[in-house]
Amino acid sequence: MRRAFFAFAVIPFILVSSAFAGDAEIKAAQSVIDGQLKALIANDGATAYSFAAPNVKRIFPTVDAFMNMVTNGYPPVRKPQTYSFGKVEETAPGSIVQQVLIVGPDGKDYEAVYTLQQQPDGTFQITGCSLRASNSLST
Repeated sequence: MRRAFFAFAVIPFILVSSAFAGDAEIKAAQSVIDGQLKALIANDGATAYSFAAPNVKRIFPTVDAFMNMVTNGYPPVRKPQTYSFGKVEETAPGSIVQQVLIVGPDGKDYEAVYTLQQQPDGTFQITGCSLRASNSLST
């Protein structure tokens, strides 16, 4: 199932975290997530897809396949009313887990947990995202 990519369990990676990423890495990772969310809101599939890491692009080899997956499986990520960054952790050098607190199009609270990996060129790209509904979110 294609949606399974985004639904993989991230919690074990969060629990194993050894240290916080540096400020520059955190800002770079948050910039990537922010860029993708803004592109999704603007219906700019090509830009949203550009933030996806190679592992995502192997599973969803076209912009249309990627956008269909996000639209059908992740409405709060596709069209958030608002979002803000929560907890962040570095799980290994160049690997970041970032919590994003989202108010979805339905007005409900969600938690998206993004995983990002630094690429050989030094940029960060999104390797996955898990999403869950929440009644109470903390940062």
